[in-house]
Amino acid sequence: MVTSAPERLLRRLEWRLGRRLDGRLQGAYRTVWHGTGLDFTDLRLYTPEDDVRHIDWNVTARADEPHVRLYTEDRELTAWLVIDRSASMRFGREAGKESTATELAVSLGRVVSQGGNRVGAILFDNDSHVVIPPRTGRDQILRITRELLRPGKNGKKGQTTDLSKMLALAATTTTRRRSLIFVMSDFIGDPGWDRPLARLTHRHEVVVIRVVDPAELDLPDLGVILVEDAETGEQLLVDTSDPLLRGRLSTQVDAREAELAEGMRKAGVDAHRITTDQDLLAAMVDMVRRSGRVRR
Repeated sequence: MVTSAPERLLRRLEWRLGRRLDGRLQGAYRTVWHGTGLDFTDLRLYTPEDDVRHIDWNVTARADEPHVRLYTEDRELTAWLVIDRSASMRFGREAGKESTATELAVSLGRVVSQGGNRVGAILFDNDSHVVIPPRTGRDQILRITRELLRPGKNGKKGQTTDLSKMLALAATTTTRRRSLIFVMSDFIGDPGWDRPLARLTHRHEVVVIRVVDPAELDLPDLGVILVEDAETGEQLLVDTSDPLLRGRLSTQVDAREAELAEGMRKAGVDAHRITTDQDLLAAMVDMVRRSGRVRR
């Protein structure tokens, strides 16, 4: 039977998820990323550590002792995959950062949807974007996979990614209810994205995943090569074996990493950095564990 590329990718990732995660992630995400509501379950006597807002004043008046309401959290989620599809995401080994973001998005979407949760997607580039409304089921993940595998358009040269616009689009698209939002990008673009990211985190639970290729952090020694900025089209002939050049690039990389860390700190987000040579499933498990530690 002939199957499409999206179906083959989804099947391959489902097989890897089922075989290697062995339930570690499917159960873990429910204790880390919470739903939007609370269900009343019981009453008990008030203790000094309790939140006074949970005191049931009617029961307190009848019993002549303060009682608090107990709740269980609604685990039903609406999750969004916000994915940067700009030209810089096509850089990297094999199919580049875009391929890594695609596999990670499909894997996360499939895991989250298995609990009956709704998953939507926002695929962003400066010149165009695709919004897939959240729905449940495997067919929805297949639809997102199909859009992710569709070749991106070649945007106008000379412009960098407007990350603020991407995050503002995510904020306006997800206004209906509090959601779990995965933002996947290399964060190469115009500055000033920390404020819209902070506004997004104010309303939603946001997981930032920064996709990086190792060559962006440590330039390989390839001799004299022609490099091109994928977004601006600027070309430059460089000698990658020049120690002075490598030193300057290393300093610039350190400065950029510090600037990104400061932006994430201002936005109140603990970003997860995933490289194109990483084991994605192991990275997913580590991401869930880190999110759990941050929540606690």
